[in-house]
Amino acid sequence: MTAKHFSLPAARGGLLALLAALLFGVSTPLVQHFGKGLGAFTTAALLYAGAAAIGMASRQRMEREARVVRGDVPRLLSMAAFGAVLGPVALAWGLQHTSGASASLMLTLEALFTALLARLLYQETMDRRVWAAMLLLLAGGVALVLDQWRSGATQSWGLLAVLLATAAWGADNTLSRALAERDPGQVVLGKAAMGTVATAVLALLLGEPMPAWGAAVALFAIGASGYGLSLRFYLLAQRAFGAARTGSVFAFAPFIGAAFSVALGDRSGTWAMAAGGTLMMLGVTLHLAESHGHEHEHERLEHEHAHRHDDGHHDHTHDVLPVGSHSHSHVHEPMRHAHSHVPDVHHQHIH
Repeated sequence: MTAKHFSLPAARGGLLALLAALLFGVSTPLVQHFGKGLGAFTTAALLYAGAAAIGMASRQRMEREARVVRGDVPRLLSMAAFGAVLGPVALAWGLQHTSGASASLMLTLEALFTALLARLLYQETMDRRVWAAMLLLLAGGVALVLDQWRSGATQSWGLLAVLLATAAWGADNTLSRALAERDPGQVVLGKAAMGTVATAVLALLLGEPMPAWGAAVALFAIGASGYGLSLRFYLLAQRAFGAARTGSVFAFAPFIGAAFSVALGDRSGTWAMAAGGTLMMLGVTLHLAESHGHEHEHERLEHEHAHRHDDGHHDHTHDVLPVGSHSHSHVHEPMRHAHSHVPDVHHQHIH
């Protein structure tokens, strides 16, 4: 196997995570703009209705992607609770009580929560460089909170609500890692549909006002791109190079969102906000500079997921070799070798 086999998945994962970051980053100031005057549950319901539509439209044939099975339902429910109810509701409320630029930057801490949970639940490696990156992210978040506290208690509570959203999405990201090998369209549809139903029911029970048609259509479209397509790309990135690294690349989303918020007219920036954003950018860059390689052993593994036969890990035979990506149950025989790698589905060994 050559180095090419291992550099391509990481490069592809980085590109997919960056696309996810771009779509989600732009969505944050747009949600703040079109969600004015709406209840937080109504906003979340419209966003995830759009995401569900993308999930429905992007499902793949059985021979191309592994199906979601009954045993995945509890995890999907947990993902929906954290990522499609708590996260968007906290964000929608927070965006109505703080500046779009500072809220966007605070979302960078999602990478911190994702990396820590990935370490705890999946034993993904975290060396000194990664720990330093996490400390920089944390320092940047503290700087943002202190800056908003000077602007008043309301601004601070809004920013803390955004912080709650980042923690919820960090849990969602970590839970979704175990479903990264399933059809992303099915995963997006399941999570988004559950979240839409839950938040819509809560909006009705709380008597939140009905949105105008223009705002409803806009939030639906924002949800389709910034939550549906973004989640699809995020899941594919996790498949390529793990939860923690996907979270770090995705951490560029807040900087994209902050820049877009300024372009839309947000002039709430301060030197403290700039300092916090700089610390966070340094943390993201430091994490992405990590390189990890050593001799490791692959135990016998039987599983099902979409794969190709030019990636260095899938050398089983077919009567007629499929062209491109395909999905079926297959076996990996034991082997031992050394190369640079990331914590994808084939490299989840303990360190």
